[in-house]
Amino acid sequence: MTEPASSFINGAWVQGAGAITYRFNPAAPSEAVTAYRQSGSEELAKAMQAAAAAAPAWDRLGILARGRILSTAARQIRERAEEIARTMTAEHGKTLAESRMEIDASADTFDYHAGSARNPVGTEYPSSHLDERIVTVRRPLGIVGVITPWNFPLQIPAWKIAPALLHGNTVVWKSASNTPGVSVLLMDILANAGVPAGVANLLLGPGSLGSELVSHPKIAGVTFTGSVPVGHQIRSIVCGRGAKLQMELGGHNATLVLPDADPELAASSAVNAAMGSTGQKCTATRRIILVGDGHEEFLKKLTEKVAALAVGPGTDPSVQIGPVVSPSARDEITSAISQALSEGGQIIAQAAVPDSDGCYVPPTVLTGPTSLTICQEEVFGPVVTVLRASTLDDAIGLANSTDFGLTAAVFTSDERAARKCVTYLDAGLVKINAPSTGSELHAPFGGMKDSTFAGPREQNSAAAAAFFTHEKTAYLRLAPEKA
Repeated sequence: MTEPASSFINGAWVQGAGAITYRFNPAAPSEAVTAYRQSGSEELAKAMQAAAAAAPAWDRLGILARGRILSTAARQIRERAEEIARTMTAEHGKTLAESRMEIDASADTFDYHAGSARNPVGTEYPSSHLDERIVTVRRPLGIVGVITPWNFPLQIPAWKIAPALLHGNTVVWKSASNTPGVSVLLMDILANAGVPAGVANLLLGPGSLGSELVSHPKIAGVTFTGSVPVGHQIRSIVCGRGAKLQMELGGHNATLVLPDADPELAASSAVNAAMGSTGQKCTATRRIILVGDGHEEFLKKLTEKVAALAVGPGTDPSVQIGPVVSPSARDEITSAISQALSEGGQIIAQAAVPDSDGCYVPPTVLTGPTSLTICQEEVFGPVVTVLRASTLDDAIGLANSTDFGLTAAVFTSDERAARKCVTYLDAGLVKINAPSTGSELHAPFGGMKDSTFAGPREQNSAAAAAFFTHEKTAYLRLAPEKA
């Protein structure tokens, strides 16, 4: 176990005033892998003071210089990849292969935003005055509050922190309690890469500290990924005082399998999307909707692939599915499966799990009526339900029947059907003949309905500029010539 971590404020590690909190290995819950001291109101006040003091110099450094610092951070993430991966797997439970993929994607994110420093800035408009130019200028928001979840403890912070810093903002980051070690490593990398003292600050503390952060009057913008109830609370606080807000709040994503789908492609993709990362993805497939009759070959392949999944510690290279993040998560998922069975659901496939006290949940395929509670409420684990719809229109209606609208996947060789799904599915991201998970960092990412907030998307450089800056319009008129 590492020494107790602490918050990073104004370029230095600061011991919190709270008690030491331990993070246990979900594959071996008696093994403490990380410890940290809880931060509180005093540390938040110091972080806000540091971020405000550092803001003018960081802004005046210029976007190209800030981009070079992000590029250095990307290189250091790659250099320390194995250290980060081992910490991530120990805290989170995901396999080392999944941790390494996340680290590579996170480095790419810093590189991408570093490169976007050379994108065109501003727009020029024609003027009715010949001696005048009308141009737009982008300015940083100010201090940005960043709140991130545990399921992608490096990649989601990279999505938020890299563009915030690039565009001249300072950051106060409240990271997830389940993965403090990964947060500490990222902050250490940013400092070593050249981010000045006070520009990026990290708070390790309870969920209540996040509420205090978003309520702070000096926070100009908040970017949050997490649950719907917490997101709604944040929306009320942030929008109530006129600050900017960006949120992604989870999903209940559907995969539609049409009669002409390739059974092998559809089954492989569905298993990957539903069970990968132990189902702990907002974009994971939660419902598979079979359109029309048949699908015997698809179901055979689906059930065989799920039953064959190797479940165990993420450090075992033969393992495909690790434990879920905590005992409470394990109990919540198994309770949801039991409830589905009591409501008329049936298990049609299930993988074996180790006989240990680890936080293991068997990857499970259910079937049953559409009225099952698990078909409406997000269960954050390796569980998927197979449903049926008579027609494509019925399938789209069923897919749209939840309060979520993050991603969807469709498997078909019918281009007209694919276009119809892209148009009418309530999802911010629609994949055709590909898993519901995964996205390209240069394309906008976000959802609909309760999966999001009506504001700028994440990832894409134009969306990042739209959220992390103010756009000002300047009328530049030449002074009259002197006689």
